[in-house]
Amino acid sequence: MEAKATAKYIRISPRKVQVVLDLIRNQPADKALAILQHTPKAACEVLEKLLKSAIANAENNHDMDGANLVVAKCYATAGPTLKRMRPRAQGRAFRILKRTSHITLVLAEAE
Repeated sequence: MEAKATAKYIRISPRKVQVVLDLIRNQPADKALAILQHTPKAACEVLEKLLKSAIANAENNHDMDGANLVVAKCYATAGPTLKRMRPRAQGRAFRILKRTSHITLVLAEAE
C-alpha cells in the first residue's frame, strides 16, 4: 500500500529540489520531517508541507500507521518554464529562464 502527494508548478528549479530529495529518500517519515526542518535550503519549506500532506493522505485515506511510514519514492520533474527578457548592452536582450517543478512524494509502510 502506498500513499502519494504531489505539488505542481512550484517556482523553484527541479535541480535544486533534487538535492534535498536525495537527503530524505528511503528515510522514515518522522526522520525525513526532522531533516527538512533543519536543512537551510529553499526547497525544504515546500517539501515539508508536501511530506505532511502525504502523511495525512496515508493516515486518512489508506488507514496506514503514521509511525511506520517510509519515504519510498520521491522525484522532481520539470514543469513549464517562464521566459523573461533582461536588457543588456547595446540594445540587446538576454533571456532568463524561470524554471518550475512538479514534485511527487510516495510513502509506504515499512516491513
